[in-house]
Amino acid sequence: MTPAGLYGFLILAAFVAANVPWVSDRFLVVCKRDKSAWLRWLEWLVMYALAGGLSVDLEYKLTGTRHVQGWEFYVTTLCLFLVFALPGFIYHYDLKRPSSRKIQD
Repeated sequence: MTPAGLYGFLILAAFVAANVPWVSDRFLVVCKRDKSAWLRWLEWLVMYALAGGLSVDLEYKLTGTRHVQGWEFYVTTLCLFLVFALPGFIYHYDLKRPSSRKIQD
């Protein structure tokens, strides 16, 4: 696979990982449980870490080294991951049918 193909795969994987907490009702796509908002945000942070680990591995595979990054890099990637999560967030809170949501008394 070409480096451009690997970069495209990384962006697609990050987009999917950013939307999984909002689309799936399973915690980390494994455990079936009723997820509250804070648990969805925690899962989103775990997915950010997994996508970051994938990108570090991809960087090592392509270049043979791992470059040291400053805090600016992590803030930028976190914001990009937040933008990637927007479609799933909108789907979960605005577009999902009200009858499919559990109404809590």
